[in-house]
Formats: sequence, structure tokens, C-alpha cells
Amino acid sequence: MDSKLEQFTLKYQQGQALLDKGQYRSSVKILEEAKSLISLSSRLGGDVQLSLVTAYQGINKLDDAIAICEELTRHPNLEIRQQSQRILYILKAPQLKRPEEWMTKIPTTNTDDNSTPRYIQAKPVTKSFQKPSLNLEDVSKIDTKDNGFIGLALVLFIFIIGGLIWLGKG
Repeated sequence: MDSKLEQFTLKYQQGQALLDKGQYRSSVKILEEAKSLISLSSRLGGDVQLSLVTAYQGINKLDDAIAICEELTRHPNLEIRQQSQRILYILKAPQLKRPEEWMTKIPTTNTDDNSTPRYIQAKPVTKSFQKPSLNLEDVSKIDTKDNGFIGLALVLFIFIIGGLIWLGKG
């Protein structure tokens, strides 16, 4: 295998791994190095440029991503041309305005002037959990007086069963 191709493969895989992790700036740097090691008119040259398009989108350099896509629409490989045309269509689509209430504001944490602490210390638990104990005095307070419901239910049950038996004989 050619030394230049080995270097390209290593750089391309590193750039892809960084891209997959969302490390777009590092990915751009490595993919640009890989791009310089391969013929841009080859399939691999097209693949590395498509990856660069995604990385440029990630760092909000849409003009660079569009420029690469426009070049790729004239690539010798049909699949690269078709894929770049689809991506270019998306990149050039008008951006929709989202209502402010749809957005979640996330405070920046990269400045030292943020006086709000990022973490709030939890308050210590003051009450300890105690298992309730069974008190015999509480048991004696339970109302055990029969309200007559069980007797009524038993009488109705007997009449229903008796009626069904009588109907079965007749």
C-alpha cells in the first residue's frame, strides 16, 4: 500500500472519529490534512470533502460548506455528485424563524463573570426515617361494630342461589 494512501486513511479515520464525537474544529483540521493527501477527483477525495462539509456546518461556516458542495456537484463520481446536490439543496434552503418561546436559553459557562454557581449544594437531611412501631392501644381503637352489610349480602346470596336452583328444576 502506498505511504501517502496510508497517511490519508489514518487522517481520514481520525477526522471521521472527531466528527462523530462532535469535535468539529479538530475534525476540520485533520480532514483538511487528509484532503491534501488524496486526489480530489477520486471517490475517497469526494468522501473526505463531504465529511468536511459536515464539519464546516458544525462550526457554522456555511459559506465554506456551500463552496465545497458546489465544487462536488461537478465531481466525476455520480454518487458524490448526487449526495452533494442533496446537501447543497439543504444548505441553501431558507432558515425558518423559530418563536422565542420554542427556545431554551442556556447560559454560557466560558466566562468568569458568571456569578451564579453552576451547582447548588444539597441541604442535609434533618429528619431520620423511623419505622412506625405497632402500638396495642391503637389496635383497641379500631371500630369492629358490624354494620349489617355482611348479613344482608349473605341473605341476598342465598335467595339468588335458591331462585336459580328452583328455576332449574321447573
